[in-house]
Amino acid sequence: MNHISESAKLGKNVSVWHFAYVGDGAELGDNVSVGSLAHVDSGVKVGENTRIGGLAFIPPRTIIGRDVFIGPGAVLANDPYPPSGRLGGTTVEDGAAVGAGAVVGAGLRIGRRSVIGMGSVVTKDVPSGVVVAGNPAREMYNREEYDKKMSRWAGSQP
Repeated sequence: MNHISESAKLGKNVSVWHFAYVGDGAELGDNVSVGSLAHVDSGVKVGENTRIGGLAFIPPRTIIGRDVFIGPGAVLANDPYPPSGRLGGTTVEDGAAVGAGAVVGAGLRIGRRSVIGMGSVVTKDVPSGVVVAGNPAREMYNREEYDKKMSRWAGSQP
């Protein structure tokens, strides 16, 4: 069982898995997948072909582009000085990937086709096309190098 608000707008072929939450006025584009126990709060906008892993937390005012991957247990924040009461939304641009267990600070922009390594803590904007990792996250290499590494990894599977 999951909870999808009656005022949420779901595109075609949207999958919301067990015990997930989709809040009031959230908009999920075509082919979006929301994993088990994930929380997609009110007013969140998610572009088509995006996958949100289980246990991820997506707070109000968040905008997620198309073809984005949000890993399991990733947390996007929306209050840099909790509990200030003043919320700032995070933006994740098209083609970006946020690794499992990563934490992204409030009000930040994650650039187009950038990658955040698993378990990273992001404290500042991430430019387009780079890979960041660590605590605090810092630039490791560019997206082209990441794609080569991913291709080698995927090609070595039995």
